[in-house]
Amino acid sequence: MAQLQGKLGWSLLLLLGIAFPFIAGNDYHLTVMSTAYIFALSTVGLNLITGYTGQFNLAHAGFMAVGAYTVGILTVDHQVPFWIAFALSGLLAAVLGFGIGILSLRLKGHYFSIFTLCVGYIMFLVIEKWESLTHGTVGIIGIPSPAPIGPLAFESPRELYYMVLFFLAAGMWAMHRIVHSLLGGTFIAIRNSEELAESLGINLMRNKVLAFMLSVFYAGLAGGLYAGYVRFLGPGIAAVEHTFDMTMYMLVGGIGTQLGPLLGALIMPWLTQYLQFLQEYRFLVFGPILILLVIFVPDGIVGSWLKWRARRAYTAQAAATRANASVQTPASTSQPLRAQEGSHA
Repeated sequence: MAQLQGKLGWSLLLLLGIAFPFIAGNDYHLTVMSTAYIFALSTVGLNLITGYTGQFNLAHAGFMAVGAYTVGILTVDHQVPFWIAFALSGLLAAVLGFGIGILSLRLKGHYFSIFTLCVGYIMFLVIEKWESLTHGTVGIIGIPSPAPIGPLAFESPRELYYMVLFFLAAGMWAMHRIVHSLLGGTFIAIRNSEELAESLGINLMRNKVLAFMLSVFYAGLAGGLYAGYVRFLGPGIAAVEHTFDMTMYMLVGGIGTQLGPLLGALIMPWLTQYLQFLQEYRFLVFGPILILLVIFVPDGIVGSWLKWRARRAYTAQAAATRANASVQTPASTSQPLRAQEGSHA
């Protein structure tokens, strides 16, 4: 795990991603992994507002649907080029996130989560009922594949896989820069204590809205990629179940860490594939798993490892401090003994 934390580890993960098409047995495996990458990108965005800022957004799948339907509606109904529609997918999600964030982030804790849960359900109903815009339950069919960029075409499953991998890698790099910047430190300060952050001069509302916008921007881009990859959309993409899935990815990998959501988003879809015979009882199976995770491994895979490493380093430092103290004690006590002997003489 330690090797995955530095530049060498991230480079190794990228090389494994590049080599995966040569290891995969068939195009179906490429499809599963590409879809996992798309939801991993959206989960990274959810982790920013939930793991780093401390606000649990239950409308995240709705914003992903906004990005997906932006691409679907613009390309199918208005013949807008794919890449223009894709750029607008993230921007539109961020603009909508600004408005909803202004309203919802005045609430705290579970009140905020309940509000966003209602917002996500409203998004689902709008997509399902507004047939003239979203095509309703029929969905949007025939979304064009991403247009070629110079010599790069995106027609085959392998080409589409590398396209999705590129955007995931770019998103992870950008998130790394955000988290390790002064802005990221501000988000973490808000998560740890809003009162203390405000006493330090941090504008809570402005920074929470900014975190919310960045989070849903990632969701919108992921939705745009999903539309271009799957090329068919239905209201189900906005269902709250997808938000719960992304929450599970964070919990499994480690909420509030960079590597955790990525690992969770890559592990769980493959586990689901091998448990397809339990698909109808998915929530009956994964519900108890989530409860056990929250009780016994609340920090996830990466978070638990980071805490174990911190405890180990603290124990080693404490042992070294005690050893140095025991070595210095005889030397310090010998001086007064020698002085006392001299006085008796």
